Amino acid sequence: MEHVQLAPRLSAPRAWLESLRLRTLPLALASIINGSALAYWQGHFTLGIALLTLLTTALLQILSNLANDYGDAQKGSDTPDRIGPLRGMQKGAISAMQMRSALVLTSVITIFCGMALVVLACRSLSDMLAFIALGALAIVAAIAYTVGKKPYGYLGLGDLSVLIFFGWLGVNGSQYLQSHLLTFSDLLPATACGLLAAAVLNVNNMRDIDSDRLNGKYTLAVRLGAVNARRYHAMLLAGAMLCFAAFALFAAKSAGSWLFVLALPITVRQARHILRETTTLAMRPMLEKTVKMALLVNILFAVGLVLS
Repeated sequence: MEHVQLAPRLSAPRAWLESLRLRTLPLALASIINGSALAYWQGHFTLGIALLTLLTTALLQILSNLANDYGDAQKGSDTPDRIGPLRGMQKGAISAMQMRSALVLTSVITIFCGMALVVLACRSLSDMLAFIALGALAIVAAIAYTVGKKPYGYLGLGDLSVLIFFGWLGVNGSQYLQSHLLTFSDLLPATACGLLAAAVLNVNNMRDIDSDRLNGKYTLAVRLGAVNARRYHAMLLAGAMLCFAAFALFAAKSAGSWLFVLALPITVRQARHILRETTTLAMRPMLEKTVKMALLVNILFAVGLVLS
């Protein structure tokens, strides 16, 4: 009751800003930056397509954030006793009807930008149909993460979704829209980018592991348990760095492509810290640190690839 009484003090603009979660955008856009760097490395970078892809991806991430708030609020998963922050709906500053309207509006704008991107970038009917299907899948996945009778985010499939959309589709999709080239080795940096994004999600889920378990939200962290979730986190970071290293060694074959190694000490330090700290409260500051670490690794790789 105390939480509900305090909710009206939150202004509407502040409530919407909290629900938009703008701080999640840089990591989502990192996949497009990496894909554009790959296209540049292949000699086919197109600024207009890159910018439109960035806009479409940002809209998809915002749609996912809004849907996440709506789904968790409807299911009662975000309660005042959780460690993570409560958003506009949970605080009572945004009604369910307002959030549904925002979801519809964001979906329409996202579809418009996505169609413009397809028309601008695709050179064949088959490519156009394929990317329309992928775009539709991305919109459905953004909403179905927490919305519906059986949201996949509650079944422990969020990490796989992040790998697909923040990794393979985000990186290789944006690369292909510019270069219309795709090789097996290009999957390596895409996988690395996706694994780093999954690491961010895992920290978030480790932070909320107790409240998620109590509210029937069986994330992968809940299914693995606190100890194994930490081991899984270290594996994600190690896998990402190994994928970047394999691409630099076997595909790029240049000194510049190893620039990401400058972030290795930070990555190792974080993995050791998370393996050592076993409380959920210790994960609260680690979420922001993980986002910054993942962003740093991705940017260093992209810059190194461009320089090479």
